[in-house]
Amino acid sequence: MARDRAALQAYLDSLSKVGEAEFQGWPKAEQMAFLINAYNAYTVEKILTRYPRIRSIRDFGRFFGNPFKDEFFTLLGGKASLDGIEHGMLRKNYREPRLHFALNWASIGWPMLREEAYTAERLERQLEEQTVRFLSDRTRNRLAGGRLEVSPIFDWCKEDFAPREAFFARYAAALGIAGGAPPR
Repeated sequence: MARDRAALQAYLDSLSKVGEAEFQGWPKAEQMAFLINAYNAYTVEKILTRYPRIRSIRDFGRFFGNPFKDEFFTLLGGKASLDGIEHGMLRKNYREPRLHFALNWASIGWPMLREEAYTAERLERQLEEQTVRFLSDRTRNRLAGGRLEVSPIFDWCKEDFAPREAFFARYAAALGIAGGAPPR
């Protein structure tokens, strides 16, 4: 991605040109795809500002310089942060738990960045694929000793997955659970 920095910057510039009124006129799926893509693109940009001299996104800081709270870009006509997109826009307005598997925190423990941009036309399929991909990753989600061990995402954003048992039952096959009921 560092080699294609000019293309990334052009894309970020195009995101910044979208105004609030234009955005509000779009269908829900188009709004969500736009925000997911913006989140992921600005996360990549943040990492590239220190690449290759960065080991973790947390190298920016947790309190001062926090990469998630830092308003380092313009979106929908105002200064914006990654937390603003995730918590202030996506989680607040769309109530879609699968978005957590579409957002990338540039962290090993978080879901992988998708190989393609999210689009309104394919959003439902893309979210479903990302969810199954993440839940099928046995380094993050697995049965161990008859207990289901899952990613901390399910604790950090627990209200988005409530009731958890129903969410896990829906994806029992991806989690490797026979019979569809998650163990306790």
